[in-house]
Amino acid sequence: MKAIFVQFKCRPGMAYKVADSLIQEVPEISEVYSTSGHYDLIAKFYLADEQDIGHFVTERLQVTEGVADTFTLVAFKAFG
Repeated sequence: MKAIFVQFKCRPGMAYKVADSLIQEVPEISEVYSTSGHYDLIAKFYLADEQDIGHFVTERLQVTEGVADTFTLVAFKAFG
């Protein structure tokens, strides 16, 4: 399994709906948090080693209603 973190910029008033949609519709999600700053949410996903990150983000996450933009971080190693 590989972990990725995706930050979501949501359309105004949509952050809670986007978070709920991700939890309900994306089984790869581990957790999602509301954040301050340039993005409204950050979520952690666990993907199978053979799962393509680009297809996952563009075809499963960016098409979520209310999502205006995403920023993806790939995690290399967990400490602790």
